[in-house]
Amino acid sequence: MNMRKILLILAAILMSDAVSAHTDSTAVNRKKVAVVLSGGGAKGMAHIGVLKVLERAGIPIDIVTGTSMGSIVGGLYAIGYNAGALDSVVRQQDWSYVITDKEDLRKQSLNDRQKQNTYFITTSMTFGKRNRQETNSGGLIKGKNLAELFQQLCVGYTDSLDFNHDLCIPFACVATNIIDNSEVVFHSGRLPQAMRSSMAIPAAFSPVRLGDMVLVDGGMKNNYPADIAREMGADIIIGVTVQGPPKTAEDLGGTMSILNQIIDINCKNKLDDNLAITDLHLQVDTKGYNTASFSATAIDTLIRRGEDEAMRHWDDIIALKQRIGIDDSYRPVIPHPLRPQVMTEKQAVTGYTFENMTLQAEQFLRQKFHLGKRAGSKGQGARDSIDATLSQELTTCMRIDLFYQTAECRLVTEGDGVRVILTAGERKSVQLHAGARYDIEEHAAVQLGLDIPLKTATPVNTDITLRLGKRMMARGELTVHPRSFTRPTFSYTFYRNDIDTYEGGDLIYNIRYNQFQAEFLPFNFDLRHINLQMGLRWDYMHFRDKLGVETSKLVTLQNGHYFSYRARLNYNNEDNWYFPTRGARFNAEYAYLTDNFVQLSGNAGTNKISADWRMSFPITSRFTLQPMLYGRLLFGKTVPHVFGNVIGGDWFGHYAEQQMPFAGIGHIEYIDKHFIAAQLQAQQRFGSKSYVRLKVAGALQAEKTKEIFDNRVLLGVQGSYYYSTMFGPVGASLGYSNHTKEVYFYLNLGYEF
Repeated sequence: MNMRKILLILAAILMSDAVSAHTDSTAVNRKKVAVVLSGGGAKGMAHIGVLKVLERAGIPIDIVTGTSMGSIVGGLYAIGYNAGALDSVVRQQDWSYVITDKEDLRKQSLNDRQKQNTYFITTSMTFGKRNRQETNSGGLIKGKNLAELFQQLCVGYTDSLDFNHDLCIPFACVATNIIDNSEVVFHSGRLPQAMRSSMAIPAAFSPVRLGDMVLVDGGMKNNYPADIAREMGADIIIGVTVQGPPKTAEDLGGTMSILNQIIDINCKNKLDDNLAITDLHLQVDTKGYNTASFSATAIDTLIRRGEDEAMRHWDDIIALKQRIGIDDSYRPVIPHPLRPQVMTEKQAVTGYTFENMTLQAEQFLRQKFHLGKRAGSKGQGARDSIDATLSQELTTCMRIDLFYQTAECRLVTEGDGVRVILTAGERKSVQLHAGARYDIEEHAAVQLGLDIPLKTATPVNTDITLRLGKRMMARGELTVHPRSFTRPTFSYTFYRNDIDTYEGGDLIYNIRYNQFQAEFLPFNFDLRHINLQMGLRWDYMHFRDKLGVETSKLVTLQNGHYFSYRARLNYNNEDNWYFPTRGARFNAEYAYLTDNFVQLSGNAGTNKISADWRMSFPITSRFTLQPMLYGRLLFGKTVPHVFGNVIGGDWFGHYAEQQMPFAGIGHIEYIDKHFIAAQLQAQQRFGSKSYVRLKVAGALQAEKTKEIFDNRVLLGVQGSYYYSTMFGPVGASLGYSNHTKEVYFYLNLGYEF
């Protein structure tokens, strides 16, 4: 430790002593004050408003106890988050993500993001020895995102601690052990785990397994733990509850209302006795909100209602000062975030500890990140320091490459450095996905996915996909996760296509064909928002049938094998897959198509270049402009019809791989070999999930590049309404183009695939 750090620590101690001396000189014999915060799910956000007023009034807080949401607010307050900091923290969270088991988009590859926005049902099974400490079963939500959030917010307080001595304010929270229906009071342990245990609402969140105990929401035994505060030495108790008025028979209609009533009744255990020992009880009006009201508007209202309720008791709060033994000149030391922050600078590592991890996984991490075995390891490239970036990379690698459902990186002070403790959850065995959609073109479609990570020395993942509907597809993919940066992939896909083709808005023929496709990608690089692939692909086209009208062009369809060399770049940092408000998306591909690895039909092979680039610009919090440029160029004497350019619909590659969208055109329309287009979309959000869109598009096409500006400009316009649901976007579009010269209506229900 250098001299500068020593001087800073001494200065901090002296300043702390000075503040304490000033505070104690004005209230040497003052009484201890406890704040007790009840459970209540999202309604517990009101606690933050109450704490704001208590700070404003100058009320000292010596003890904090809480249950469920009260344990979260109280626990964070006890480690140094003041009311203002808590207000910022809860508003910054994406609660629609936090209270689910969805993957964090920041940790996902583009392929993972696409899966999350394709399937509305995902269920996992695990293999290997079950870790009883993990919150992994017994509820609709495993709670891994909540656990990770608590871990991040409690940096510096994640190791086993004594809550009475190691926190800024002594703290305790309550959980219920459903093995013997006993009350469990946390005065020590790991703070994130204690908070997670206290709020494990039965059936909704998986319980926490700790030793021989299975812990759920503390509200089942003691939802308002004033008695715990008294046992901890509190002389004055200020309590906050957020439960609504008793329900009548008329109020109990649906399943959720009945379940909430059962929980509320159980939460009344000890309530009357604890209210009797409370000196000031604040009952916040939370009418109109429930335990799941985590929207931004609800959080704002609930915090304000907590503040309003405390302000209605302002005179009572000020009157408490005399009982406490302080006067108006007394100013308590308000907690503020002096706690250790998320790492930004490199810290010296004294060693690495691997918990609940196979030896193969440990060796994989050591070699991939060059981790030393002990302090002072000086092997080639050995890591003897750690920072926030490396910490995140380690946990991401454990989850994505080693297939652990949860992963945790903790730092424990050890001498002048830190020991890095990497803890793994259970390993995924099989992950099943299911999605369904309906549109007026293809009618109903179902898609199933199966991810199977293999227990091999080098991690390997198998991905199987099956789509049922007018367009049938079966796909198997094998991805190797070596220690290098690339993930070689081999895939085999069978398509059974049934495609209607239009010309100028009129159906001219229907093509039915089977496509067999194998692809090997030795170079498959993933880095957060970027995926770069290079490899070789084989396609075999077997045409089963073609039905056309008499006026249709004569198109020759021949069975054949095709070999192509391909390079693809995908980039996407948009904040929403379907309704982005900021960010960019860029996709580009180059392919050289042949039928014998060199030529196509005796001539030079066909070159294909395609790209699309979209940006989102938020004009207001609800209105977004999204310009997009895209196109596809084909160079070569021979272009097989099945690889020709087609436009129509709202998505790239929906009906055919080479399909490009165009406003006002819903069906597939074949166009010339060279096509470039521009689109501007205006998106307006109403409420939290309703979207209205207006698109205008223009395009040029030609058989030869030099003629592209000689032809008529294609124009299209389209208006849409969509509602975002857990099953995907639900909505309809109405459009018109000068190419089809007719109004087109399209209805879509569900995620696109």
